[in-house]
Amino acid sequence: MNQEIEVVTEPFEYTLSIFGGKWKMVIMFWLSKGEVMRYGELKKAINGITHKMLSAQLKELQADDIIVRKEYRQVPPKVEYFLSEKGLSLMPILESMCSWGHLHYKDAINNSK
Repeated sequence: MNQEIEVVTEPFEYTLSIFGGKWKMVIMFWLSKGEVMRYGELKKAINGITHKMLSAQLKELQADDIIVRKEYRQVPPKVEYFLSEKGLSLMPILESMCSWGHLHYKDAINNSK
């Protein structure tokens, strides 16, 4: 007997949309390490990201309530970014991914040679 299984994919798809893109997880990783970072610090920390891409990814993460952008009214302008409570709740997932990477990274490197 073949039973139909109802699969609800929306929560999984939503989670993937938060992590989607090459740079979002990298940005979240650095914010989890630095706690509060300015734009220039993020740009310097993330090797190879362009100004346009960093700006776009920060805006998307802010719109999804993953990061908070705090702007100080001063000259020159000062803007800081940090993980929101919602963003902090994603850190166990990123930590698990990092652990998995530590376990399998050397094998992947050795197999590519």
